[in-house]
Amino acid sequence: MNAATPVAPSKPVDTRGLAGQTVGDTQICAVTQTQLIYRGFEIADLAENATFEEVAFLLLVGHKPTAAELKAFKDEIVGMRSVDQGILDIVGRIAESKPGQPDVHPMSILRTGVSLLSHVDPECEDNSPEAELRKSKRLLAKIPTIIGYGQMRRDGRKPVAPDPSLDHAGNLLWCMTGVKPDPLAARIMDVSLILYAEHDFNASTFACRVIASTETDMHSAVCGGIGALKGPLHGGANEMAMEMLKDIDRDCAGGRISTDAWMKRAFEEKRKLMGFGHRVYKNGDHRAGILRSWGLKLAEKLGTNAKKWFDLGDQVQAIMLRDKNIHPNVDFPCGMTYFIMGIPVPQYTPIFVASRITGWCAHIMEQHSNNRIIRPLAEYSGPALQKWNG
Repeated sequence: MNAATPVAPSKPVDTRGLAGQTVGDTQICAVTQTQLIYRGFEIADLAENATFEEVAFLLLVGHKPTAAELKAFKDEIVGMRSVDQGILDIVGRIAESKPGQPDVHPMSILRTGVSLLSHVDPECEDNSPEAELRKSKRLLAKIPTIIGYGQMRRDGRKPVAPDPSLDHAGNLLWCMTGVKPDPLAARIMDVSLILYAEHDFNASTFACRVIASTETDMHSAVCGGIGALKGPLHGGANEMAMEMLKDIDRDCAGGRISTDAWMKRAFEEKRKLMGFGHRVYKNGDHRAGILRSWGLKLAEKLGTNAKKWFDLGDQVQAIMLRDKNIHPNVDFPCGMTYFIMGIPVPQYTPIFVASRITGWCAHIMEQHSNNRIIRPLAEYSGPALQKWNG
């Protein structure tokens, strides 16, 4: 290049939100443009061939379970599902609708429930590896019970006890709805839990690790994770994606406006369309296709009223790809799939917790095993130094 040729200044890299920054290492999960790997196993392989309990064991214990280990793990989890009635009473009172007051968000209810569990866990303050693994199992087992109890009381129905004959996914559906799930619905829930179980240093997991790095207890760190996951830019995206589809369906009913026109208006208004785009997956979230395929199986079984949501979702997805070159993430098909399963929309993110608790606890244990407090620096951009009495 000629020395006199001017060089265009490079565009500054936007590192807000730690974008593109590596802040630590982990043996739990790898997220790349083309793969999501849990402890050496790729997500499509796990979704096709594993159960959620096997994946939970893999994440928490560190290796694929043998048949004997899996049976012992499942028996242990089933035996830990009951929750102290005093805690359930508090959860129920918070969850019940009250005249003149807004409903409490189920994630806030769950956050309180997990905090209450800490007071009855005999090993709450014990951060030894053995105690933390036992606490992880107890949280995994009890969270569906709290979710279900809160939802049933929210609906004004009598809560049901956990069913020891059902696996984690089936029991979660049972506790939330009071209806025994059919095999396809239970399998779809199981797959969704596998897909949501872990995702390296996402916002809620990183929050858990930051909190754990102070050497506080696991329950405190998990409560922080729940608080982070509640936000619509993270776990709440599946709820917002379904609400968006309901808005489109309502506005376009009877041909009043086309889906294309609705989307064009949303683009012009700079409306944030949830369930699309991802900080890492620029060419598409491979979990999305897996969950869409399973959800579509159920929609086709249920008929026209269910299938219409996937038809609408496909239209929206095609428009986003055509006009914005943005792919859906896993939250987009999740919203549709959970909706046709009859799950109340506000429970979508608590279901996320019933899965991600495995990843969170694995990261909390990993952080505690080789800890240094997480304390980054900040670039000051405030006023210049000045005198108070100047």
